[in-house]
Amino acid sequence: MSTRQSPRRREVLDVLRTAPAPLGVAETAERMGLHPNSVRFHLDALVADGQVERRTEAPSGRGRPRTVYTARRGMDRGGLRDYQLLARMLLSRWAAADPAEALAELTEAGRSWGRFLTDPLPPDEPATPERSVARLVALLDGLGFAPRPEGGEQPGGPPERIRLRHCPFLELAEERSRLVCPLHLGLMQGALARLGAPVTATALEPFAEPDSCVAHLAGAPDG
Repeated sequence: MSTRQSPRRREVLDVLRTAPAPLGVAETAERMGLHPNSVRFHLDALVADGQVERRTEAPSGRGRPRTVYTARRGMDRGGLRDYQLLARMLLSRWAAADPAEALAELTEAGRSWGRFLTDPLPPDEPATPERSVARLVALLDGLGFAPRPEGGEQPGGPPERIRLRHCPFLELAEERSRLVCPLHLGLMQGALARLGAPVTATALEPFAEPDSCVAHLAGAPDG
């Protein structure tokens, strides 16, 4: 996703960066030809964002202390972002690899992240299928998948599948589902393994329906 700072706020920041000394509100406003109240609003926002430092200077003679602003040194955080491009660059490494090798590596990468993102159950909380799947659903919900458990042979029993009604990587999944979806499947497998769950995710159907993907669950193999 690309984000860009407002042009006016960037202009305020540029004025502070090029000034040979810290500037007050009135000085900044004069250089920009704006009303001081408008400049003060942008300065307060830049301070809140951590891009500008505000401090009080003691007066050289009689008078009130003076509030001045300086731009913090560092990379410009108001510029363009394009994390989709970064993701495409990283995925291109597996797109050119042997399909079987890519599938194995991507699934294992997903498992590693699933284990990393999941806290184990407390010792006094048995890893029942219902409890384990509920924890997995909570994880997927927090990651933006909008999961909905479905199925189950008995009322109150564990679901047989999880419908994913949103994909936080939708554009990439549409372009390269054979690369993105193994990451998602592995993530679910790693999370359930971290919980010591008696169930695992066995398959993931990309776009099983126009508005959702479906993850299938089954008993985990011994060990």
